[in-house]
Amino acid sequence: MLQAVDKEVLNQVSNWLADGMTCWLATVVQTWGSSPRPIGSLLTCNRDGVIVGSLSGGCVEEDLLEKLTSGELAADGPQFFQYGITAEETEKLGLPCGGHLYIVVEPLHPEETTRAHFASLTQALAERQCARRIVDLKRGSTSIVTNCSFEPLQWDHDSQVLEHTHGPAHQLFIIGAGMVSAYLAQMALSLDYEITVCDPRTDLLEQFSIAGVKKVADMPDDAVRAHANDAATAIVALTHDPRIDDMGLMEALVGDAFYIGAMGSSRTSANRRERLLALDLKASDIDRLHAPIGLPIGSKTPPEIAIAILAEITAVRKTRAVAARERIAALA
Repeated sequence: MLQAVDKEVLNQVSNWLADGMTCWLATVVQTWGSSPRPIGSLLTCNRDGVIVGSLSGGCVEEDLLEKLTSGELAADGPQFFQYGITAEETEKLGLPCGGHLYIVVEPLHPEETTRAHFASLTQALAERQCARRIVDLKRGSTSIVTNCSFEPLQWDHDSQVLEHTHGPAHQLFIIGAGMVSAYLAQMALSLDYEITVCDPRTDLLEQFSIAGVKKVADMPDDAVRAHANDAATAIVALTHDPRIDDMGLMEALVGDAFYIGAMGSSRTSANRRERLLALDLKASDIDRLHAPIGLPIGSKTPPEIAIAILAEITAVRKTRAVAARERIAALA
């Protein structure tokens, strides 16, 4: 899924092209050994030396900019390039020991087709849709598919074709503006989640002062309904008040959110299940609920509970939840 920094890169590309400026777009397509940035990471730069995004967090960016502006790299079309081939280069560029970085670099000129290409891409992302860019280095062609599902980046070295699907950022919808919610929001922001906090208790919501978080002063049923069918969304109910939590969970459990959790003890969770069954929810839908919420790491304080929740959300998103619980059980 698209990280916030990469969305900023694509928006900058679109803005530069709209302003009539030439720029370059670099994409990490493969790594070997240790790598400070994952496959799919983006960087853009222009002839004025302005750089947005990162490929390595080190000296690769400066070296790449020098090669681009001098015409040594990607002068006539998109080009595949490798960093870290020799030990000397790895040390010079500050790459981790044994780290290799393979990138595709595209020169982008403010032509009508190129401007339309990136305008279509950024529009799709703004509407929380997936968009796939297909770059054929041998033909020097680029195309875009907007009605698609998310797929990991594909790089075929033999055919020199890159397929990079950009998807919406993950969302975290929090019911309840309490202390655990505040810690959870702070931690989730560092992982590039778009966060909404919903609480009808306006006094608590007014005190919720985490920058970058959207606040909704409504009962959660309608608010959750607007997010529940987004498969990139995690929904958590943290108020301990069934009159609030249950309304949001009723909507969440019949939607497509990849994670749904609710705070409470095992006894509270069992009682909640009985209430939800009485409200005509299917048992199979209720089985999707993570309750008690969070990985069982012995958390007691609000920040510890927030860590446990975010760890479980991450494990579910990475399809590692079972392995994570087995590992914790083995350590007990």
